[in-house]
This record gives sequence, C-alpha cells and structure tokens, in this order.
Amino acid sequence: MIKTIIIEDEKIALDNLLLNINLTREPISVIATLETVEESVHWLNHNPPPDLIFMDIQLKDGLSFTIFEKVKVTTPIIFITAFDNYMVKAFEHTGIEYLLKPVNEQELSKAIAKYRNLQQHFLNNYEQLIEYFSGKDGQKKSRIVVKKGIEFQSIPLDDVAYFFTEQKISFLITRDGRKYLVDKNLKELEEELDARRFYRANRKYIININYVKSYKPYDKIKIQVELTVPVSEEIIVSQESAVDFRKWIANL
Repeated sequence: MIKTIIIEDEKIALDNLLLNINLTREPISVIATLETVEESVHWLNHNPPPDLIFMDIQLKDGLSFTIFEKVKVTTPIIFITAFDNYMVKAFEHTGIEYLLKPVNEQELSKAIAKYRNLQQHFLNNYEQLIEYFSGKDGQKKSRIVVKKGIEFQSIPLDDVAYFFTEQKISFLITRDGRKYLVDKNLKELEEELDARRFYRANRKYIININYVKSYKPYDKIKIQVELTVPVSEEIIVSQESAVDFRKWIANL
C-alpha cells in the first residue's frame, strides 16, 4: 500500500484527483488532505513521512515551495498545478513528475508508474531512494532542467561544456554548441555542481573540466583558458584564483 498525502486547496481539483486515483486501481491510501502551507508544515513535522505526496503549487497562504524552507521533505512528490512556469523549481526539490490541471487517469497512472520504477531502481533498500531525493548520499545531480522556448528539457551535465551569465541571465552551452536558458544564477549553480568537474573560472563563467582544451599564462600572473567548444570571449582566471585553478585542473 502506497501511503500518500494530498496538498491541494481547491475542492474541485481535490475531488478530481481522488477520483482519478481510484480509477488507476493502484493500492493507494490517502492518509491526509491539506490545504495550506502552514497546515502542511505542521502535519509533516508531527507525522511519519508518507511514501508519496501529491502537491499543488499555489495554496491559500502562498506557494507550496515555502514548505521546503520550513521542514525537510525527503518524500517523492508529484506536482499537480494549473501553471507551467514552476517546472524548473519543482524539480529542484523532490519532484518526480509535473502534471497540469485537470489531471486525468492516464497521466496519473504514468506518474505513479514512474514512482514505482524509482522504487525498483533502489530495490531492497528504499532508504537509498530517500537519500537520493534528500541529497544525503553525497552525490551531485547528474542532469539539469533547462528552458528552450516554451519547452523544458533535462540535459545531462556530462554534455554541458560551460555555464555563463549575460545581463544577469544564466545560460549553458552543450558540447555541440546548443544554448539553453538556466533558471539559476552562477552562485546557485556553483553550490550544486560537482566541484571535481565544474570550476568557477570568474564572475561570468563556470567551466567543465572535460572541455578544457588548454590553458596558458595571461598578463604574467593570470590564466587564459581555451575550451573545446566556441566561446564568444576570452575566459580569464584571476591572479587570486590561479593557484586553485591549477590544483583543480590537476585533480589535486
């Protein structure tokens, strides 16, 4: 039995979700329905974590993302919302699927199947699944959600040659030169990325070690880095960071 809670403040949406959960014929037990951020935080602080959460984003007292600021949530979440502009932020947390209202039985069945596949992946050690979502396993993320036009895509970080900022907007460039919008600043990215692979070269660039073609002294005490993919300007590492860069590139 999958023990789940629903965080949803609209009765029509809640009734529709409950109906479609029953239509899936999945062994799901809804142990609580919550309407606000405050109510959800209180419940999560005073009850064992459920197996799965269905969560709306816009609640009566604010965005449900506020919940994550007040309580540690390690449970996989299926986000169900009327808005498509929160997808990137949803997957920053423990979101495994992002569905738009009104949800139907087919979409819901696929989302639950995705949850089951994750369980299967961590077969015989469900705690690993919790650690995977909570970040306790020490592993850095392997993919990043980006925006291309009106679509969202998941890009393997192995394919990212570098990140850069332009007029306070962040982008990434893939190994084949494709450009994508990233909904985070470089400081946030620097904290999330694997420091063994990605290096903050300067205020404008974060580079992937696998795409560093060469480097050389610049202005005697700085370093100029050349990548294997085209860059519109020189990437210069400052004098203060030169020693750290050399250690990073040597994998020390």
